[in-house]
Amino acid sequence: MMEVSASNGTVLIVDDTPGNLALLSDTLSEAGYRVLVATDGCSAIEQIQYVKPDIILLDVMMPGIDGFETCSRLKADPATAPIPVLFMTGLSELDDLLRGFGEGALDYIVKPIRPAEVLARIEVHLTQSRNLRRAESLLDHHEFAAVAVDAAGDIVWLTPAAREWLADFSELQGTASSADDVLPETLQGWFQRWLRQSGRNASEAESDVHRLAPGFALRVSACQNPDEYLLLLQREDAQWTPETLRDKLKLTFREAEILMWIARGKTNKEIGIILTTSPRTVNKHLEHIFEKLGVSTRAAAVAMVLQRG
Repeated sequence: MMEVSASNGTVLIVDDTPGNLALLSDTLSEAGYRVLVATDGCSAIEQIQYVKPDIILLDVMMPGIDGFETCSRLKADPATAPIPVLFMTGLSELDDLLRGFGEGALDYIVKPIRPAEVLARIEVHLTQSRNLRRAESLLDHHEFAAVAVDAAGDIVWLTPAAREWLADFSELQGTASSADDVLPETLQGWFQRWLRQSGRNASEAESDVHRLAPGFALRVSACQNPDEYLLLLQREDAQWTPETLRDKLKLTFREAEILMWIARGKTNKEIGIILTTSPRTVNKHLEHIFEKLGVSTRAAAVAMVLQRG
């Protein structure tokens, strides 16, 4: 999917009425936006596969699939779900707008179209969308493990570091990882007990740091979204030394050094820099470590360190 650069952003207008298309296109072009046009939902969805708009103005009543179904399909696709959608509708259709919000639309514009209102709403929602993308990008590129869940323990969103934390925790527990769906069983059980103990104010409450297993801890932080809970996942910084790992696990000193840094979350490249050796040499030592410990993955090796430590 191609990203399009523009001074103010790219707006896709989806409407089968020529007069509305002309008015909106002229208004947005004069305001510095790049304008894309589609006359029905199917062509809009197809067009977005090639050019990704920053925001979509979507008519409710159209031939073929209507605006509701178009919005539903866009929100079901991870590649297009983040794009803000604003419905355009006549006054007689306002009762259907609740359905539109349920499909994932952010706002609506009442026809007949008033250019100043359209520009104001677009500016507000584009600003919010860009701020959200900046925040998500910051989380994605930093080692910040956070996961938001609903009261059932279903995952609403999570950072890449949280996905890795949950996968490692699941492997330690000997259960299949479901990091993109629901919490692992042990974590789910703890979370449900915490909910019951917190009572009605759970959505505003915060927990102390809780140690789930050696090396894995978390706490619950207040979440701004109603009926959602933010879990901040932590890896405990165990104070292993190469000497203790060498003696407990019957490794060479260099193998113990490498395992210590792996247990602290370092990559082969980072370990190579720390120990002034190449990542390939680190990987070779890692193969010997796996063989001696009787494991086949880094997570399993770390789990053994945690259990023995």
